[in-house]
Amino acid sequence: MQRGERRKARTAHVTQFPDDPYTVCGVSRPGMTTLVLDNGAYTAKIGYSNGDVSVIPNCQFRSKTARLKTFTANQIDEVKDPSGLFYILPFQKGYLVNWDVQRQVWDYLFGKEMFQVDFVESNIIITEPYFNFSSIQESMNEILFEEYQFQAALRVNPGALSAHRYFHDNPSELCCIIVDTGYSFTHIVPFCRSKKKNEGIIRINVGGKLLTNHLKEIISYRQLHVMDETHVINQVKEDVCYVAADFYKDMEVAKLKGEDNPLMVDYVLPDFSTIKKGYVKPREEMVFSGKPTAGEQILRLTNERFAVPEILFHPSDIGIQETGIPEAIVHSISNLPEEMQPHFFKNIVLTGGNALFAGFKERVYSEVRKLTPTDYDVSVILPKNPITYSWEGGKLISENDDFEDMVVTREDYEENGHLICEEKFDI
Repeated sequence: MQRGERRKARTAHVTQFPDDPYTVCGVSRPGMTTLVLDNGAYTAKIGYSNGDVSVIPNCQFRSKTARLKTFTANQIDEVKDPSGLFYILPFQKGYLVNWDVQRQVWDYLFGKEMFQVDFVESNIIITEPYFNFSSIQESMNEILFEEYQFQAALRVNPGALSAHRYFHDNPSELCCIIVDTGYSFTHIVPFCRSKKKNEGIIRINVGGKLLTNHLKEIISYRQLHVMDETHVINQVKEDVCYVAADFYKDMEVAKLKGEDNPLMVDYVLPDFSTIKKGYVKPREEMVFSGKPTAGEQILRLTNERFAVPEILFHPSDIGIQETGIPEAIVHSISNLPEEMQPHFFKNIVLTGGNALFAGFKERVYSEVRKLTPTDYDVSVILPKNPITYSWEGGKLISENDDFEDMVVTREDYEENGHLICEEKFDI
């Protein structure tokens, strides 16, 4: 069937079934549906524009016990013993370099077990990092259009989707600054009228991966060798770490012994037979003297709880010669025209997994406030779910009237190749 005939057939199909769910999406052709994929280095946030989002690990795993079997994405739930999991990641240092792994993850996500994508009837909105390499962009174009044969694609930075969501919720605002603190990096990106201001973009080479690795090193040095237990220690980080409002004050409290120390917690590690997931022991069950309960493997954590997230604010603590997030926000805004600066200070939006640390928002506010002229208002916004915030922005973009003008169709790509993507996508 020729392309023109196929289009006619598709239109006929749409008029026959006006209740078809795909017809409600405001996308580039009647009968089309849009898949939104926020392709992060740690998790992929994926879902149809007329459905809900799923957060799925964007990697493959091999377990120590079943080394020959490879688990992809959310098949990690099938691993009986996740201790000593080997992670095979498509991203290194924030950029997509392992296409073999990424293809297998996408095959699984798009396939019959997950989203059952009908490529002939689908467009895709997919995210990529800021300042992405053109070789990676070209590979992505080829895979999306030539291998999967999506009908249209929009490649975009996650911050642009977050900004779109923010402006949609706050139509009176013209400016915002997105602080995207993810797995590999933290990016600070100012947006004005939905356009990013390149002169204000700052990248800090600190993200969730570095924090987990640092926690592994500290625990391995002080208590128990856990260098192979990335999965478990990542869970420990998410369960017990927080951002201190006053680092030095908490450091003094952390020196207190036994029951006098309110910051001390016991974390019961999983053994994957009786205890499937680690947990924090209730305070009244903690044993401060003598031997702990038999059969439990316990990590006792005090200053690690706040010293690890502190790296986001002072990377120099572990020898990374960069500024922390609050200084970077102020520096980014200071690179912008003076008359715009007050608008950015009162629209600081936190996204990404690290924004979920308890106390993160309050600490960012207090530090930015100290560094900002007193006649400027400062406001820090933490969305309800900072991890899926940019995905929700993608969902909104797909419903825009001008969505057709933003995408590159497969016909455009076949005629003009990579050049048309370079022209259309503001990366």
